[in-house]
Amino acid sequence: VQLQASGGGRVQAGGSLRLSCALSGRTFSDYAAAWFRQPPGKEREIVAALSVSGSETYYVDSVKGRFTISRDNAENTVNLQADNLKPEDTAVYYCAAAIPSYSSDVYVREGQYAYRGQGTLVTVSS
Repeated sequence: VQLQASGGGRVQAGGSLRLSCALSGRTFSDYAAAWFRQPPGKEREIVAALSVSGSETYYVDSVKGRFTISRDNAENTVNLQADNLKPEDTAVYYCAAAIPSYSSDVYVREGQYAYRGQGTLVTVSS
């Protein structure tokens, strides 16, 4: 199982980016998924999480109303649409996947995810 995150870059405040996480070797729709981020000099934190069923999501308060996590089953990816970006969103973003106990499960702790990918850097300038 290999996860590959992409889509990071440098944008000005107020701009948008679409991050994509591709899963190879497995069907991503069978996995609960999440995006984490690690700002410079800070600890890694959960950004958003999504259940297998898609009916349950979680967003950290700081991104609610600005970020959207979703699946693209045709592309076998989980995506993070990040709008109205702020300088404090600057971080390395990581995706993660886990086999859930139930299709509605959403996991918010990094230790709950068995599979984690390399990060993609998002830089937001003011």
